[in-house]
Amino acid sequence: MSWTLIILFFLIGLVLLLIEMLIIPGATVFGLLGFGALAVSIWQAYAGHGTPEGHYFLIGAIIFTVVLLAFALKSKTWKKAMLDSEVKSKVNVVEPEKVKPGDEGKTISRLAPAGKAYINGDYYEVHSLGEYIEPQSDIVVIQVEFSKIIVKLKN
Repeated sequence: MSWTLIILFFLIGLVLLLIEMLIIPGATVFGLLGFGALAVSIWQAYAGHGTPEGHYFLIGAIIFTVVLLAFALKSKTWKKAMLDSEVKSKVNVVEPEKVKPGDEGKTISRLAPAGKAYINGDYYEVHSLGEYIEPQSDIVVIQVEFSKIIVKLKN
């Protein structure tokens, strides 16, 4: 086998191992194929070109693999691919003096059984008692538990 094919098998093996470690961990198919390709490349270096060249290839392969893994696992390498935004939204914060049982409002979205509603000048995520309520329906607050507002359709 020519050196080109040996090096190609080696590179394919490394790429498959990186896919196994970084992109699809636990898939084992890519890991097994990667190890197989690495083993074939080293075996062919020894079988096709003799022991000294096989040793040189093996040492070069080990050094190249260690350098590549060190580079791939550095945190700065993946900073460019990472999502670098912050989540600034908050959970539905309900102040007890703003929303009380008996308050009325209007649904903004369909409650199936949760959705958005406009109550006392503010928008809130609300929940119905399992019923579907269409948008722009008048509602009444039944209960307020921590950050959960339970409503029903106004009769």
